Amino acid sequence: MEILLSNLTASLTELRDPKKVIEQAGDKPVAILNRNQLEGYFVPASAVEKLSFEPAAPEEITAALKRRKKALRSTLDYLKDK
Repeated sequence: MEILLSNLTASLTELRDPKKVIEQAGDKPVAILNRNQLEGYFVPASAVEKLSFEPAAPEEITAALKRRKKALRSTLDYLKDK
């Protein structure tokens, strides 16, 4: 069972009328489902406006990559000859 990062859901069919989905969402993200499988998230502009983005310092990026390197190793090895 997949964990959704939103309390609101809509189907791909409902997304044909995005204005209605936006009105129902208010300023919260909506999980978009296709046959009960998560396809992605629809995030209204009003929800993004509440977020603040700050650039990460180069040392923070390096530290994050070092922490993730082991988990990413198989993907990196696969991509090496592509």
